[in-house]
Amino acid sequence: MRYAIYFTPEKDDPLARVAERWLGRSAFGGQTQAPSAAGPFSAAEIAFHTAAARRYGFHATLKAPFRLVEGKSEAELTAALSRFAAEREPFAVERIELARLDGFFALVPAVPSPQLDRLAADVVTFFEPFRAPMTAKEMERRNPDGLTPAQLKNLHKWGYPYVFEEFRFHMTLTGRVPAAEAARMEAAIDEFFGPLLLEPLEISSLALFAEPEAGSPFHVKSLHAIGGARERKFA
Repeated sequence: MRYAIYFTPEKDDPLARVAERWLGRSAFGGQTQAPSAAGPFSAAEIAFHTAAARRYGFHATLKAPFRLVEGKSEAELTAALSRFAAEREPFAVERIELARLDGFFALVPAVPSPQLDRLAADVVTFFEPFRAPMTAKEMERRNPDGLTPAQLKNLHKWGYPYVFEEFRFHMTLTGRVPAAEAARMEAAIDEFFGPLLLEPLEISSLALFAEPEAGSPFHVKSLHAIGGARERKFA
């Protein structure tokens, strides 16, 4: 079992609903649906391009997947996340936009958000005592030879290369799309998500995700409202 602390919109949020249709799967309960065609891409092509993102569900990584360290339990992790969320204030990212990052498409803040960066950094450090050290195999999956010195240092110290100065909030929508298809994919996503890409993004909850077995889909275990509203469990 691995856990992760992610941001994801509320289950019934319009952005979450459209993203679930795009990915063909909900992280809340794991329901799947038939893929949809988009722009010039057939349903089968969209299913292919979204396969990697589908397994993780619509989310932004704050604390990357980790195994619990010996002596810590899921109940303790859940309680800690509930307390952590309750002690912070919700806020909004002014606007999101579509970006192509290292070949894949994702939704990112249209302007820098220091609040979001601080939240991500706090999550990384606060929940570090729950993370078991990475195995050599886990380390290798992060492709250490392709990382910068700063990213490699983060990987060894925090279990994830893209934290603190290397962090960039993003909600992944595709795997790597060939350059020859990138413009068409960008247009398809713009059409599919429409005016939602012009809306503020409310950062009002944190989610505990879980991967029951290696390679299985991640799903929301519990959602914790920032500011102290009641925790909601989903699995």
